[in-house]
Formats: sequence, C-alpha cells, structure tokens
Amino acid sequence: MLRSVGRERLTGSGEDPRVTELRTAVSRLRRELAGHPAEFPDRGIAEDELAALDAMAAGGRPESPRLRRSLLLVAGAIGSVSALSPGLRDVRSAVDLFGEPPRRP
Repeated sequence: MLRSVGRERLTGSGEDPRVTELRTAVSRLRRELAGHPAEFPDRGIAEDELAALDAMAAGGRPESPRLRRSLLLVAGAIGSVSALSPGLRDVRSAVDLFGEPPRRP
C-alpha cells in the first residue's frame, strides 16, 4: 500500500504512484476539455500539451521542467475557462508531486 497526496492507493503494476496520479489527472482533464461545448482560441494548444503530458507520463519517468512547461501552457490556454478549473488544479497537484529538479552548483 502506497500513500499519495494524503490518499491510500493499492498498486500492483509497479508503476510510480506519482505517474499514476498524473495520468489519471491528465486523462480526466482531457475528457472534460473534450466535452466542453465552448470553443476558445487556445483549445488546440491545451489539447496538444495534455497529450504531451500523457506521453511523458506513459514513458514512466517524466522530467519536472518539461512537466512544468506543459502545465504552464495548458493553464495559459484554458485558465479562463472556469468549468475546467478543478481538472486543471488536479493536473497541477499531480505535477507538483514530481518536485523541483536538483540544482547544480
């Protein structure tokens, strides 16, 4: 049994629970975005970057700086669509699980 973001999880796949959390949050936001009826100018950017986040997570060891860059692009693209705010917040929380990269002296 592993703990992630204050929740207990059972995992038998051996996948990093942070990756599982990220994939779940990204998948949820992608579904919410696909079902959102309004068109907005940067929708394509959000869809592309969510696909990139999913691909990074599927690779198993996403790099924190790249995750944060994609998160920033998604937030900029859909940040004003309040209906998508909870999903975006979940993706941000999942990205935050990866922490900051180590700094070089």
